[in-house]
Amino acid sequence: MKKIILTAIGIALLLSTNVFAYDDGDFQLWNTESEEIQLNEDWKLGFEQEFRWGDNAGELYYQHYDLGLFYTFNKNWSAGGGYRHVLSKNRGKFLVENEPNINLTFASEFAGFKYDTRNRLEYNHFDYKDDTMTYRNKFTVKAPWKFTKLAIQPYLADEIFVLFDDSQRLNKNRASVGLAMTFTKNLKGEVYYMLQSSKSQKWTETNVLGTKLKLVF
Repeated sequence: MKKIILTAIGIALLLSTNVFAYDDGDFQLWNTESEEIQLNEDWKLGFEQEFRWGDNAGELYYQHYDLGLFYTFNKNWSAGGGYRHVLSKNRGKFLVENEPNINLTFASEFAGFKYDTRNRLEYNHFDYKDDTMTYRNKFTVKAPWKFTKLAIQPYLADEIFVLFDDSQRLNKNRASVGLAMTFTKNLKGEVYYMLQSSKSQKWTETNVLGTKLKLVF
């Protein structure tokens, strides 16, 4: 009986580790690097790579590599599509997700505040579990003020994730506050704080300190 109880506890711990990789309230570091190439007046090509460290920023657990092509219809509307190759750690091993996606973005301005809302539909293909689809909407507002020679500009953003599996459900939210800046004509950057709320069996929160660098050609 003792062996059965210990085995059951071990299985439960493995399952809980699979669902909740890190503690509720975990501190993480995310770093994103991207390149954007303007092909002509309307078309641009984008590349992106991102790395994430969890467990109080002590373990690299996620990375993705992204390629996208985007078209600008006018000053308000743009659209695009791309492919993201994701590697995420599960029980000490990096597993692969293939993620083609399509995007539609509306951008405008009100009282000097620039805002945009990006709609993304992505197909999540896995070799180790059933495929899913995810709808994401990210709303960003940039303040009209710029500070110092780096043109530091505050912004707020919020992104929701709706997972389509057996049922349609909101399973993630990312609320961010950050500072965008311009180092040179071709090099831009961001530093931000994000509170990510995720739901598997229950809602958990993650505190993220993130940085972004973008090269524009």
